[in-house]
Amino acid sequence: MIFSDAKAEFVCTGPRVGLRPFRPEDGPEFTARARESRELHHPWLFPPTTPEEYEPYARRLTGEDPGRAGFLVCEREGGDGRDPGAIAGFININNIVRGAFRCGALGYGAFAHAAGRGLMAEALGLLIDHAFGELGLHRLEANIQPGNTASIALVRGRGFRLEGLSPDFLFVDGAWRDHERWAITGGDNSSPRNGSRQSGSDQVSTGSPRS
Repeated sequence: MIFSDAKAEFVCTGPRVGLRPFRPEDGPEFTARARESRELHHPWLFPPTTPEEYEPYARRLTGEDPGRAGFLVCEREGGDGRDPGAIAGFININNIVRGAFRCGALGYGAFAHAAGRGLMAEALGLLIDHAFGELGLHRLEANIQPGNTASIALVRGRGFRLEGLSPDFLFVDGAWRDHERWAITGGDNSSPRNGSRQSGSDQVSTGSPRS
């Protein structure tokens, strides 16, 4: 499967991955990876699996909606049959509120071929630094179903703190689901955010099902 463009411009990079915005031409690779990852993502996440679904999804994350910012997690180097620039997953910031709040809610997922390799842990560290730096945010939240242990391990490993439980918080997979609320703020200087450090798991997702 050859889709990737190794020359894509990253907004930030770590040793193994870089973050870059979604593009219309990423649709075939993104949706192919999403179809391959259905078993991994269910029942937590339902990213677009067809070009018709991808087009409005990506458009909302690339400027149409000022309350969202989306980033593809891409491998910087090839190897083991993978192409440089291959899409490993995604991390989106949703429901961005400015003013005195300066907060956003995360939605993310690894694709099956990249799960368990520490790539999303590195990417989340990069995203946190980018959000608190260039994007000017102060707080990031991750709302996670209690049974999604891989996602909880990922955010805990990056310094997020558990703030509470929100009953019936989001409608996911046919029912209203409870979510734990995890958060990190810009003043949490002791958190292990650096993109080169590998901590936690990185298999699936958090946030709304189309995050």
